[in-house]
Amino acid sequence: MTQDNHTPPVGVAEDLGQGIRRILAPNPSPMTHLGTNTYLLGAREVAVIDPGPDSAAHLKAILGALGPGQQITRILVTHSHADHSPLAARLARETGAQVLGFGPSGAGRSAVMEEMAAKGLEEAGEGIDPGFAPDSCLADGDTITGEDWTLTALWTPGHLGNHLCFSTGSAVFCGDHVMGWASSLVSPPDGDLGDFMASCRRLRRLGAEVFHSGHGASIEAPGARLDWLIAHREGREAQIVAELQKGPACAATLAAAIYTDIPSRMLPAATRNVLAHLIDLTQKNRVEPIGELSQSARFRLI
Repeated sequence: MTQDNHTPPVGVAEDLGQGIRRILAPNPSPMTHLGTNTYLLGAREVAVIDPGPDSAAHLKAILGALGPGQQITRILVTHSHADHSPLAARLARETGAQVLGFGPSGAGRSAVMEEMAAKGLEEAGEGIDPGFAPDSCLADGDTITGEDWTLTALWTPGHLGNHLCFSTGSAVFCGDHVMGWASSLVSPPDGDLGDFMASCRRLRRLGAEVFHSGHGASIEAPGARLDWLIAHREGREAQIVAELQKGPACAATLAAAIYTDIPSRMLPAATRNVLAHLIDLTQKNRVEPIGELSQSARFRLI
């Protein structure tokens, strides 16, 4: 992990320039850093990006950030983790705005992750919002417009199957796909590492100047951060392969051997990251499970 020095006040709208404001939600945790960033875009017709957790205080902060003549007209959700999407329904009822997202929780899963879910592998990580249902589903490349803004939806599965980023000019609202304070969690069956890496490379090709992340400070050198993230994952894969050269092992055993510099409470998340790598390596015919592919399977090199 890397750290940033971003310490904004909770519930206060910060002006980031270019018509963008950011409000920090009151939900700090080891998985959410200081809390979820909610973004407001527009001078009169306001888009809210990632309304955040179902918090009355955060709802009040969002509504309180509206000035005279401002109205929320769109609520956009990057993905349906419990720290990003649950407040969307309440905010929509308060404002009449339409909720937009890629699809409900579970949408966008890869075939192998659908198979894993069918075998009983449950989500483990930031928590899925099971009731999330956008009023309208966005496809890759769709545009959403307000009086003085235009957003383009980019389907970026990996962290979650229904993950979207939204680009506007030289900026990208990147949700949890890219963060400056940590590498993103990829937790099967809703996270898929192969998809994650492909989405990283797609975002790298955009040449954006700034990423506004779901947690932590804005990323002022997104290309360099994506290069780091891709190299980090490639390095983790190499570590897993090196450990498997010693003999077959399961994800938990590999995580304990590799993640020696994190608190023990973070090992379950690390184990899910390793499992994501093992599934990806299986898809690439570099490793195979001994028996059925599952979270507890032992894997060996091919």
